[in-house]
Amino acid sequence: MDFKDQIKQLGDRVTRLKDSILTEEATKTALIMPFLTTLGYDVFDPFEVVPEFISDIGTKKGEKVDYAIMREINGKPEPCMLIECKHWKQSLTLHDNQLLRYFHVTKARFGILTNGIVYRFYTDLVEPNKMDEKPFLEINMLDLRDNQVEELKKFSKPYFDVETIISTASELKYTSEIRALIQQELSSPSDPFVRHFAKQVYGGQLTAKMMDYFTNLVRKSFQHTFSDQITDRLKSALDQEEKVVLKPVTIESPNLPPAEEKKGSTIITTQEELEGFYIVRAILRNTIDANRIVHRDAQSYFAILLDDNNRKPICRLHLNGSKKSITLFDENKAEQRYEISSIDDIFLHSAALIKSLSAYEKPVAS
Repeated sequence: MDFKDQIKQLGDRVTRLKDSILTEEATKTALIMPFLTTLGYDVFDPFEVVPEFISDIGTKKGEKVDYAIMREINGKPEPCMLIECKHWKQSLTLHDNQLLRYFHVTKARFGILTNGIVYRFYTDLVEPNKMDEKPFLEINMLDLRDNQVEELKKFSKPYFDVETIISTASELKYTSEIRALIQQELSSPSDPFVRHFAKQVYGGQLTAKMMDYFTNLVRKSFQHTFSDQITDRLKSALDQEEKVVLKPVTIESPNLPPAEEKKGSTIITTQEELEGFYIVRAILRNTIDANRIVHRDAQSYFAILLDDNNRKPICRLHLNGSKKSITLFDENKAEQRYEISSIDDIFLHSAALIKSLSAYEKPVAS
């Protein structure tokens, strides 16, 4: 099992266990220690992981940080990462935190603040030997993204290299902040943002009424731009489909009957499954009303249906195993399963997805 699969498996564990964890110590044992183990560190080796790490600071004696990851520097074990832990329900704040005080009196280059679900990674990009107030990387175990997992891999024992991480930390930090600003502007455009565009297309005075008008136009323009990008991506994928020979794979397990589909309370809908659903909707939105396309999660697959009708399956996604695949249905409801390397490969099956609708009704183009 590769690192990505191990981290996603740990994310499933966090989802399953968190509601039964009542204390900070239980959070450490059930969530954080397995996280360190997944990174390749031996939590039971005091030369590698030191719990309750003590480093006297001026007149403050005996203060402790929850964990220190150690590495040998000039023949002597020194902390390279300091980890401060909270209960999983606690919010994460650096105010008066031991991490801030410990960072400048040790040789550690990284501080991690976590509640077992969110992991925030800090270093000293702004001022040398003083930990930044903002993290350069944040990982949410309940919402894992592939690009973040790749960055997290750099902190694992086999790949840990201070200079490599520092070289990318600045870009990660500012990219994250810029993305947050973009999201904010897209959902609620600020006046300067609206003025930037309005002044370039409108020669009149930007009164309060006109600002309201252009605020709405700017928001709509960005939505349409993103929609067009998805459409262009779809067209590109359709062009690729003509050049790619798609080989079906044998279905390893029988289909569950409709009555079993939602049985049990252990079904967890992942972010990746939802992203796959949005891709299918984007593919079909110009063929049929997108609101008629819904999803239902099951133990062994993630179903996408027409009209929320279990007898009208469009496709099934199998994304939680070591190998990903998609089950497609032809106009006679015969099914065929294909391996995919990522959810982006769903675009390669656009024509088959559109064709599957013909089993239920003749699609009407919008």
